[in-house]
Amino acid sequence: MTTTTAPPTPPGAHLPEHPDFLWRNPEPKRAYDVVIVGGGGHGLATAHYLARNHGITNVAVLEKGWLAGGNMARNTTLIRSNYLWDESAGIYEHALKLWEGLEEDLGYPILFSQRGVLNLAHTEQDVRDSVRRVEANRLNGVDAEWLGPDEVAKVCPIVNVSDDIRYPVQGATFQPRAGIAKHDYVAWGFARRADEAGIDLIQHCEVTGFTTDGDRVIGLRTTRGDIACGTVALCAAGHTSVLLDELGIPAPLQSHPLQALVSELLEPVHPTIVMSNAVHVYVSQAHKGELVMGAGIDAPTGYGQRGSFSIIERQMAAAVELFPVFARAHLLRSWAGVVDVTPDASPIIGCTPYDNVVLNCGWGTGGFKATPGLGWCLAHTTAHGEPHPLVAPFGLDRFSTGALVDEHGAAAVAH
Repeated sequence: MTTTTAPPTPPGAHLPEHPDFLWRNPEPKRAYDVVIVGGGGHGLATAHYLARNHGITNVAVLEKGWLAGGNMARNTTLIRSNYLWDESAGIYEHALKLWEGLEEDLGYPILFSQRGVLNLAHTEQDVRDSVRRVEANRLNGVDAEWLGPDEVAKVCPIVNVSDDIRYPVQGATFQPRAGIAKHDYVAWGFARRADEAGIDLIQHCEVTGFTTDGDRVIGLRTTRGDIACGTVALCAAGHTSVLLDELGIPAPLQSHPLQALVSELLEPVHPTIVMSNAVHVYVSQAHKGELVMGAGIDAPTGYGQRGSFSIIERQMAAAVELFPVFARAHLLRSWAGVVDVTPDASPIIGCTPYDNVVLNCGWGTGGFKATPGLGWCLAHTTAHGEPHPLVAPFGLDRFSTGALVDEHGAAAVAH
């Protein structure tokens, strides 16, 4: 068993100045070899790996707001790869290995902290499912352990493992290599490298339509003019269904609000990440000291970046039950993003009925942790016109063939 402690904030890990490229906003050129729609983590990572791995730099990243101002700015920083199914373990473990060398690759601090994640089990069925997932992880080369309640308390002493609560902790899975990273630093790191490669990062440029010629998209209509394109990569989290409607491509996507919150700044007391599906909450502590808490998606569909109070109320009740020490902590701020969710809770990645349009959507709550792995694989898919082997199982056609990657309930929590 591995025991973790909360690392101190690294020296010099203060907030850097906003990088210069955030204020450079070039006029779009008439044509690009590749146009990436969506300037969040996935779009920026795809741009970086197009340049780094494939030498493709005549690329535009179009963002309707500001770079990384959408879901990338509204995530909860968690990174792990302990998913049940082979296909999910493949892409998330690839991403985690890239996370482990990302600061060196980008030449930029991302405050990646591998403090481990505990996924709690509260019932006999939870225990059976969790042990199964541990064994599946090990078969896929993913680090995983099963811990009893006493071992859980050694990893995270502030978790309530007593027997007299609604959902007693009967054990937990533990992935020591899991952790957190600072999401805005991650975005800036990818954007900086893309900018240095000569890729145009174009903000306040919303795509309003497409120009097609048979089975190809030959141009995009935007609020900053028309742009001709060789290939289009769709990476607009939460709103991809709107773009697909413009192209006449049906996809089984629903958009839902996803909420989270942070507390006031506290001294370092929480050494790891704790997640619980039964009481539906996850809690970690950020580098500056705030507690980061969230739950699952709001049930109603919608594009509004706000959610129902009942979700926050339930997750706070769960958090206080698991962590009585936090009962007097004060809320600092809460927020919501919009996520696309598929019927099998796995993403859609790959080719489309258009020869030159590649698709990346439907990550639900798992998008941030996959950022470098998805960027690597989508860049390959874009450059070669065929899916990278790691994302081939996540194609749109699986919903007609029945080859689903059903992570609903298999990954211990919605995240």
